[in-house]
Amino acid sequence: MRKRMKWIGYTVAILLFIVSALAFLYCAVKVYVYQQPIHQPAVSSEKEKYHFVLVPEELDNDYWRLVEKGAKAAAKETDIILEYVGPKQANIEEHINIIEKAAASKVDGIMTQGLNEEQFTPIINEIVENNIPVITVDTDAPNSKRTAYIGTDNYYAGFIAGRALAEDTGGKANVAIITGSFAASHQQLRVQGFKDAVKKEKGIRVIAIEESNITRVQAAEKADKILKEHPEVNAFYGTSALDAIGIAKVIEQFHLEDETYIIGFDTLPETIDYMKKGTIEATVVQEPYEMGYRAVKMMVDLLEGKQVSSLNNTATKVIHKNDLPLRPARNYEVEP
Repeated sequence: MRKRMKWIGYTVAILLFIVSALAFLYCAVKVYVYQQPIHQPAVSSEKEKYHFVLVPEELDNDYWRLVEKGAKAAAKETDIILEYVGPKQANIEEHINIIEKAAASKVDGIMTQGLNEEQFTPIINEIVENNIPVITVDTDAPNSKRTAYIGTDNYYAGFIAGRALAEDTGGKANVAIITGSFAASHQQLRVQGFKDAVKKEKGIRVIAIEESNITRVQAAEKADKILKEHPEVNAFYGTSALDAIGIAKVIEQFHLEDETYIIGFDTLPETIDYMKKGTIEATVVQEPYEMGYRAVKMMVDLLEGKQVSSLNNTATKVIHKNDLPLRPARNYEVEP
């Protein structure tokens, strides 16, 4: 009997210990729960980066590599993600397709050329209406809903090229024009500005206009064709960065350096070499590095709610051999 009572006592004691332990645990858990918020927010120490896309006319064009160089410098300073993607060779349809893919991926901003008003305006408008800002670089689409433009006044650039040719030739020249693209609006403006600049010069005639599709090879082929069909031509104007280079090659092959005037666009290394030799007399200088750099900075400002001018023209001028070397070099020299 005593053993039974003793066993019952032990059992009760154990039960009381278990109940006390459970009660203590319950109170401890209850206190912990009440000390915590209902929803623990995720805490991130790193600010989410903006994602921009820069779409050039031609991916490996040395001029566009300078634009890319400036854009990447600004991207590094502002800590944003920048993609540089475009056609390997100038192609408007492929260019538009890349822009559409960038918009579909919901990037924060797109920087590109407005190469052709008819084709680019609808796609730019659609992208902007879907709350993705678009900045046009180098070539504007002024009738679109693009947020801003940064680059050359292309009509003015063509005009000063025409005035330089008129002054350098004494107002007497039979001119052939080789343009990068008949369809691209900036090339059209450069041609029109040139024509307007020389139209009152009685001794200057525009004999022929050909298209190079922005390649050295085709610029050379068209220069050869022009010289064979129009031997009276003694001056050339190239409206894209590669045109004067192709023209100069043919002029040297025909040994016509001393009797042929060439004015081109931009300051690629080959252009500078031909200027030092005297084959190319003059070239129109743009600021591609500044275009890329300022485009990224403007896009960041836009997303942060700051005011941005819709029209931002970079500097443009004509230079000759005695103006070399140019500074700051970042606008004119491609890193090896």
